[in-house]
Amino acid sequence: MAGRFASGTLAPALANAARLWNKRLTPTEDRTAMTDTLRACLWMLGAIVSFTSMAVAGRAVSLDLDTFEIMMYRSFIGIAIVLLVASVARTRGQITTRSMGWHGLRNVFHFAGQNLWFYAITVIPLAQVFALEFTSPLWVIVLSPLILGEKLTLNRGLAAIGGFIGILIVARPSPETFHIGLVAAALAAIGFGGSAVFTRRLARTESVTCILFWLTVMQAVFGVICAGIDGDITMPQADSWPWVVLIACAGLVAHFCLTTALSLAPATVVMPIDFARLPVIALVGMALYAEALDPLVFLGALIIFGANYANIWYETRRVTKT
Repeated sequence: MAGRFASGTLAPALANAARLWNKRLTPTEDRTAMTDTLRACLWMLGAIVSFTSMAVAGRAVSLDLDTFEIMMYRSFIGIAIVLLVASVARTRGQITTRSMGWHGLRNVFHFAGQNLWFYAITVIPLAQVFALEFTSPLWVIVLSPLILGEKLTLNRGLAAIGGFIGILIVARPSPETFHIGLVAAALAAIGFGGSAVFTRRLARTESVTCILFWLTVMQAVFGVICAGIDGDITMPQADSWPWVVLIACAGLVAHFCLTTALSLAPATVVMPIDFARLPVIALVGMALYAEALDPLVFLGALIIFGANYANIWYETRRVTKT
């Protein structure tokens, strides 16, 4: 899910988009670029609606299911969707078993992060969860040198420090303001960051269909084990099934919209649009759950966004010059 701009699976697309965006354009090419930018904005609106819907659905179904059960049922539905789409697109033959170790590591991080995220949205304001979720690309910066052997440059280090300052403003850790939900949301961002790093490694040899297939299958297995460890797996009530289906579909649609947007326009254009998720979810939280609008959450999120944006802007310019 969600921690999404630093994922290495999009690096080639970002680099190519940056080159196209920055070169001198003819009038026809300029109109095409503007059309692509508009299309990217529309795809990002779809991503924002999907991410917001998943948060609302997750909070609604939490009254009936625990996080492990949510993940289990979501993954079962996801398997069906992935296989259906793969059959239509004729990409089922791309599903292989040659990188199971990397798939396993990726999905441990993602499963942990997603469960923590579903827990966090039930116990703290949605705006705080989304603000802390924006730090996941910064965790990619921290984890990539350890896992992928990538160089930690000065601008990446400064971006990580800026993001940490934003976290402190959002969470404001003290005995009076501490809540376990803040820890869960912060750890969820680390989980998403780790998932993105391992996705980057998998993308060297595996297709999107293969990665998504093992994502849904492994998370279904993890869900069954964790949900059934106490010997009691709850079946969703009739009125919860639409929410469960919405969670499954919204997650896949959100990432499809995001990936499509990034294929049409540079991250420096797309990322500011994604930041609109924060005021949108804050207004949703106020309207549906009477959650107060906290200016410090917006300030901290703005600093986190600035750190992310500055890093992507610098990396894009560096790729363009080379």
